[in-house]
Amino acid sequence: MNYYERALELKDETIANRRHIHKNAETGLDLPKTKAYVMEKLTEYGLEPKDCGYGVTATLGKGGKVLLLRADMDALPMPEESGEEFACPTGKEAHTCGHDFHAAMLLTAAKMLKEKEDTLEGTIKFMFQPAEETFEGSKNMIENGILENPPVDAALAYHVSPGKMPIGLFMYNDKDTMMYSVDGFKITIHGKGSHGAYPHVGIDPINIGVHIHLALQELIARESDPTHSCVLTIGQFAGGTAANIIPETAVLQGTIRTNKPEARELLVRRMKEVAEKTAAVYNGTVDIEMISEVPPLICNPKLTDEVVGYMQELGIPGLTPYPGISASASEDFAVIAEKVPSTFMYLSAGYLDERGQYPAHHPKAQFNEDVCPIGAACLAHCASQWLKNNK
Repeated sequence: MNYYERALELKDETIANRRHIHKNAETGLDLPKTKAYVMEKLTEYGLEPKDCGYGVTATLGKGGKVLLLRADMDALPMPEESGEEFACPTGKEAHTCGHDFHAAMLLTAAKMLKEKEDTLEGTIKFMFQPAEETFEGSKNMIENGILENPPVDAALAYHVSPGKMPIGLFMYNDKDTMMYSVDGFKITIHGKGSHGAYPHVGIDPINIGVHIHLALQELIARESDPTHSCVLTIGQFAGGTAANIIPETAVLQGTIRTNKPEARELLVRRMKEVAEKTAAVYNGTVDIEMISEVPPLICNPKLTDEVVGYMQELGIPGLTPYPGISASASEDFAVIAEKVPSTFMYLSAGYLDERGQYPAHHPKAQFNEDVCPIGAACLAHCASQWLKNNK
């Protein structure tokens, strides 16, 4: 079977699945409508889907090596202004990152692979994941055994990308970090409330927060290796209810992103030390909560090169490699890639006209549905070829 030709035959079905998921967008870990739809379709295609934490899994094949195919399926908590007739009507959720495509393409890949299950020379495990945007989904499914029973030998994921680019580009990195780590943190500063006219009888958590904020910036300026890419951003500073009251508490929330595991370890450790010791200088204390903890996404070079070769075997018109891509955004597939050899590919899903002027996560973002058969074919073909060549 030529998986691209078959994917073209199934293009309308893939688009219909994508539009249904898009219109019924859900966010976070609990995606009841999306999950039920995915399980319904997998059952219709002859698979036996199962719960895996808040996600869905299913397997095909007959023993041997196990390749994991992953698709995320959560949306973002934002309004949609795409103008599409199938836009989410709630005004509160929107598939502006393309996860609806990922789920729909993997459903079609599952259907095609089921049709050729007797030719598979190993096992394929499907991973339909929630909560990528909140960096919780991969961990939830790992905790519930997605990498076990049977144990996974390698993993593959695709991500579509809007923008002003032609269909057919595929972007990857087989030599260095592809996407940065993310460590989100919340620092709650505890002081002692008092009247604003009597600061000497209180402990001002806002003042402490100011000093913590300034001290954290020095970690980038004076402690980070300048050959590494490191970001430390405070995006929220909250405290107080009135101009003449020193509050009991204040809150700083921020994010640390790096392209090297050693840089990540340094910055996270020093962020905690600086916050605690700066607060102590001014007689306060802090509680530090880690909101997200995702490593850099570093793809396995051998697997990445194999997948690039398999994609080019398909003979898809205009399919063009774009190596060496790196981004300071983060992706929780990195949690999988830290545990098993993995690779991650971007597929262009943009337009060269005015529809391509908005990036992912923008309320007006639009994605080109011509990517649907490309993604489905690549998932199915690369999976079957990898099993064949890695028995």
